[in-house]
Amino acid sequence: MPVDVTMGSSPLIITIPHASTQIAHSIMQRLNDIGRALTDTHWHIDRLHHDLVEDVTVVKPNFHRYLCDLDCNPSAWDDKGRGPNLTPSAPILNQDGQAIWRYAPDKLEMASWRSAFYAPYHAALATQIARVRSKHGFAVLYDCRATRSEIPNLFDGVAPNFSIGTYMGATCDHKLAACIAGICLNENNYTSDINKHLKGGWIVRRYGCPKRGVHALQMELSLSTYLQAERDPWLYDPVKAQVARIVLAKILNRLKSWIPD
Repeated sequence: MPVDVTMGSSPLIITIPHASTQIAHSIMQRLNDIGRALTDTHWHIDRLHHDLVEDVTVVKPNFHRYLCDLDCNPSAWDDKGRGPNLTPSAPILNQDGQAIWRYAPDKLEMASWRSAFYAPYHAALATQIARVRSKHGFAVLYDCRATRSEIPNLFDGVAPNFSIGTYMGATCDHKLAACIAGICLNENNYTSDINKHLKGGWIVRRYGCPKRGVHALQMELSLSTYLQAERDPWLYDPVKAQVARIVLAKILNRLKSWIPD
């Protein structure tokens, strides 16, 4: 199955869109050396969040992001599968602007991959949001991500440890977002911001609508927060990770227990 779903009965849904490293061997062989490094993976972010909170729903794709951009508005793709910045649904360049393919997918392959990967993921996520909202009257979506601290092609400067995005407040209750930001800001050993470094991608913008009872928040951690180093072999640091997990447990338990006014 392209998507794993673990169903919980609480209002909280966690999605982890970019942690998987799975690519079929035949497709992996078509990537060049830069592409096969899978540098844009959100390395071990699923491990970092594992079992931090009970009775939550988790939606996680089982394929690498180079096969399909799950965080793109499909209505923006043209007949060649390209987005508003001529970004194809299957990335041709990595986040550093480097080519990743020896033999890139054509538009027909991209359409096939969208059917195989994009559609099942978003169908699964939408289904779980509807189920949870039906049960509780609202749902809280936590979009869980990671980034290298420095990617000049994408953003200036150094990414904070915790970057919260609610698309300038449009996707999540303001009090809830402020509460989560407060948890991060109170951690003196970490840096954080909200709607500054990363404002929230298509997933939170697509589903987050407080007026309809869906509150979506994107959390992007810098990889330096819990890895030994931001380079291959991208090793998990249990000591750094354990400290970060304490903060994340506070965040997730607050999201799980929150009730709208």
